[in-house]
Amino acid sequence: MFSNNLQNVVHNLVIPYVGTLPEELGPGKLIVIHGHVPNDADRFQVDFQCGSSTKPRADVAFHFNPRFKRSGHIVCNTLTKEKWGWEEITYEMPFEKGKPFEIIIMVLKDKFQVAVNGKHLLLYKHRIEPEKIDTLGIYGKVQIVSLGFRSNLSLQGTQETSLGTLKMNSGNSLQGTQETSLGTLKMNSGNTLPYVARLNSVLSPGRTIVIKGEIKKNPKGSFSIDLIAASTEDIALHLNPRLNAKAFVRNSFLCESWGEEERNIAHFPFSPGMYFEMIIYCASNEYKVAINGVHVLEYKHRFKELGKIDTLKINGDIDLLDIRSW
Repeated sequence: MFSNNLQNVVHNLVIPYVGTLPEELGPGKLIVIHGHVPNDADRFQVDFQCGSSTKPRADVAFHFNPRFKRSGHIVCNTLTKEKWGWEEITYEMPFEKGKPFEIIIMVLKDKFQVAVNGKHLLLYKHRIEPEKIDTLGIYGKVQIVSLGFRSNLSLQGTQETSLGTLKMNSGNSLQGTQETSLGTLKMNSGNTLPYVARLNSVLSPGRTIVIKGEIKKNPKGSFSIDLIAASTEDIALHLNPRLNAKAFVRNSFLCESWGEEERNIAHFPFSPGMYFEMIIYCASNEYKVAINGVHVLEYKHRFKELGKIDTLKINGDIDLLDIRSW
């Protein structure tokens, strides 16, 4: 989970809080804030500042401001040379008076991504380069239990991935295509889909596959992740988030026929433009799937011969960033 293995953790902050960031806030950084909303709260704010000056007021690259009047909303903005820009307002309100919360703010190359209590909330495009941010300010009626940081290295631009456990199949077909080693594959946004890879080690209980990607900004429909038995072309696990319908469909394609769809889910975990990390864990009797550190579903094995599952296929409205398997 993103809230694990935090560094430079500060506990029981005194509000208002103004603190210097321990390191540069470039792509790949995570800021995790645990706190509590008082019963009399009217608003609070988290400001990513370029300095701590009050006269003149330091620029604020990202102003995150939950307001509790009426039904509640969240205002995001940027302050430049003591002038506010245009407000971006989110009317979904995940904060409740008298309740604890967890905020995870992820710094991406072109935007901030915010999740609250394990659920994606909003995206905010950079108006000031995040590298200029050196100070964090927290103000208003809020109690902060802890503040911590973490690096998520797979977000730091183009990188080499540790895909020694996978082999790439560059064609759309599962058969008749030359396979190449992925030990030095460089993945970045714009990788051609469909992506098909042969697992060096067949699927078995205890195996984990991690897929990191970014939803298209204007998705046309859906994306899919399939675990396949290449010898029969049976699809043991078909994960199909449908973005327009906000449905997360799961199914299997066995003996040339689709089975019954499973759709039940607490909340749809994807939004246009968002970064995600999907973890697929193979247990003895089911698959367990987590998105951005939060468990979202289980899927009972319908294809029982796990040893024949040897291929991963990914397609649809995403940019594929990284794949790992162990």
